[in-house]
Amino acid sequence: MEHDIAYHHHKGLAERHVADKELEKKAFKILLSSDADLNERLWAGVTGSAMHIKRISSFGKSKKKLGKLGPMVEKKVLPVETDPHKLVNFVCGSNLMKEGSDVPIKPDSEYPDWLWNLHTGKPLPLEELESDPKRYWRRLRKMALRKNSTMKKLNPF
Repeated sequence: MEHDIAYHHHKGLAERHVADKELEKKAFKILLSSDADLNERLWAGVTGSAMHIKRISSFGKSKKKLGKLGPMVEKKVLPVETDPHKLVNFVCGSNLMKEGSDVPIKPDSEYPDWLWNLHTGKPLPLEELESDPKRYWRRLRKMALRKNSTMKKLNPF
């Protein structure tokens, strides 16, 4: 009973090992006492041995947390470039090899004209896409799929 209360109050491994050791001592005391019957001695021996094995083996060690697909992997913190000269003259992060350097930025005249006309802001409203039928119908289909999936989430049956 005291062992269960100690486990309830303490979540740390060290405090739980103290409770295990106390239960082990009490169990071996019953095992060696002359006034305990055979059944009590048997279960005291089993309990004491189990607590001893639990403390000295890996059964009591905390396990790594598992995600849906297995153990969680710690994310690597990538270094951020802070040198202004390098930020202005190179495409930072473009070198994927261990050796070498990042790709240097060329003058604007060396890039194609269509590159400067790309839309980089928020997605265009549906009314402005009517001039491009393929993009219009793709966007309309995507919006309908999103609406249907939200409706299914609200009423699963």
